[in-house]
Amino acid sequence: MQSKPRLLVTRRFPGAVMERIGRDYQARHNPGDRGLTAEELGELGRGCDALLCAPGDALDARGIAALPASVRALATFSVGYDHIDVEAARTRGLAVFNTPDVLTDATAEIALLLMLGASRRAWEGQRMLRAGDWTGWTPTQLLGRGLSSKRLGILGMGRIGQAVARRARGFGVEIHYCNRNRLPAEREAGATYHAAPESLLGVSQIFSLHCPATPETQRFLDRERIALLPPDPIVINTARGAVVDDAALIEALRSGRVAAAGLDVFEDEPDVNPDYLSLPNAYLLPHLGSATVEARNAMGLLALDNLDAFFAGREPPARVV
Repeated sequence: MQSKPRLLVTRRFPGAVMERIGRDYQARHNPGDRGLTAEELGELGRGCDALLCAPGDALDARGIAALPASVRALATFSVGYDHIDVEAARTRGLAVFNTPDVLTDATAEIALLLMLGASRRAWEGQRMLRAGDWTGWTPTQLLGRGLSSKRLGILGMGRIGQAVARRARGFGVEIHYCNRNRLPAEREAGATYHAAPESLLGVSQIFSLHCPATPETQRFLDRERIALLPPDPIVINTARGAVVDDAALIEALRSGRVAAAGLDVFEDEPDVNPDYLSLPNAYLLPHLGSATVEARNAMGLLALDNLDAFFAGREPPARVV
């Protein structure tokens, strides 16, 4: 009887995922629920055939080099894989898998939550209530901005960007987008295409980032591009923290150049620039984009589907390398 593959599990995953791991793999578990350093990956990975990993694990070039020779595959519990040095993995001969599609709806929902929360000053209202500072309704208290009839600019019209557009239309929002390639008319669904990001920024009363973190998008939203936005814009980021220049956005929030921001991701998370925490017009969440029972179970099961196929000699459903 063929032995089960040996798997290093770097986090505590949802119950259905852990149950399947226990059934189908010889598993070694990270004793803590945090990202592993390169040294820990090397030590815990001894004798393992693959890793079930997640953002926060140190899988840069140094981490890849530290992996034991027995490791043949990395399955990340995420659609993004900027925490993995893909070229180092390719050079090493490692297969890399991710989990696209299954978190699309959950992440789109969070983007809408951030739009509503930032536009309608929800955090300021909660803080007022919890501090006992609410003295009653007044006509001018915490006036926000409605979504209806606003122009929403989506940078990156992939699966999640399109899901955000579908939901935002229900609020009467006018959709504009910039993407590497223009969508077919049936998927565009009346949205206005902009070939250049600068053109999109110029019309975006709400600007929502849905692009991957790459060298080209590193700190994309900087001081110069913020200056292109219309007056009093709302900025939303559910992509990756690295696509925003924190210093520039914080300056714009303080000055009022940007009315509010809704952020679910941060460049050095879990460390968040403390200046964000002091801003009443920064509506912040701790990377909850895919945090539903349904999405997280589906992500874990897809990651295992990838590994199952790899070890069976079949083509995995979501291969990066």
